[in-house]
Amino acid sequence: MKTISYLALAASVAMAAPSLAGGLAEPVPEPVIQPAVPVATGADWTGGYVTGRLGYGDVTDPADGDGLMYGIGGGYDWDLGDWVVGVAGNYDGANIDLGTGGDSLDSIARLGVRAGRDLGRTLVYATAGAARADASVGGADLSDNGWYAGIGLDYALNDRWTVGGELLTNRFSDFDGTGSDLRATTASVNVGLRF
Repeated sequence: MKTISYLALAASVAMAAPSLAGGLAEPVPEPVIQPAVPVATGADWTGGYVTGRLGYGDVTDPADGDGLMYGIGGGYDWDLGDWVVGVAGNYDGANIDLGTGGDSLDSIARLGVRAGRDLGRTLVYATAGAARADASVGGADLSDNGWYAGIGLDYALNDRWTVGGELLTNRFSDFDGTGSDLRATTASVNVGLRF
């Protein structure tokens, strides 16, 4: 009788084991963790762009004056990975009184190159090239060619819009044969549309 009792006990333990191990419910599979997908944090600077410019100009040597400047610009950049190179041009209108009896700086137009470091959504660059200034001096409309150089920064708000700034020195020797040099330092804030 003891043998039957032991067999009955062993059978009941064997039948109860699955219910002690989690029951008859379907096992819940563990969640599958997907590998992280890299997210692009930078911008592709390749392409054309146009900008609206608003700035300030300070003219010296020998005349002295300062005032508001405004204009448009544009160019094309090539993104080479860590570096960006491009061509750029802009036109700034002005009416800066030079303090010499009605003389004024009327505009500066520029055409040159720029090269800089691609920091993702930020582009820091140096720029240089040819410049042309128009001025009213002694009642005559004068113009002359010179050069410019400076630094700038653009920040990509998204794939199409940028904001930035530029600080340039503009130099004109013997301005239109007057015997005087013209130097202008300009600073501008730019809003750009890339395409």
